[in-house]
Amino acid sequence: MPFCDSSLCSSRPKPPAYPQAINTSGDYLRKRRLNPKLLQKQVAELIGVNAITVCNRESNRTVPLLRSVPGIIRLLGYGPFPPAENLPEQLIIAHKVLGLSRKKLAEKLGIDESTLRNCEAHRRQPTRKSLATIQSFLTEL
Repeated sequence: MPFCDSSLCSSRPKPPAYPQAINTSGDYLRKRRLNPKLLQKQVAELIGVNAITVCNRESNRTVPLLRSVPGIIRLLGYGPFPPAENLPEQLIIAHKVLGLSRKKLAEKLGIDESTLRNCEAHRRQPTRKSLATIQSFLTEL
């Protein structure tokens, strides 16, 4: 998934509420909403949250709940994450993209939650068998 979607940019004047810099998920969300002039209520329906949640996210008062990240990605058309440079980062992004807790992702992978936690924290490499399972899953994702 690309980090930035240049198709959302244009040469027309930006509304005063348009974010000056695109640094947070709230900035990406506001940019996406204002380009086609959508209401927060419309964006909320598309994501599956309420308008107050969209307002709070756009103003960076809150961060997205894990379960709403897939809806945000569908709305944006891309994942607002920097590219993962290693396996732990790939796993962290995977459970954000899927909107799954670490426990649910571990179940989906068929590995122990502590194995996943240790891998994400760079504490321990998974066994060869677990690593093969993880890499296969990430490739399909």
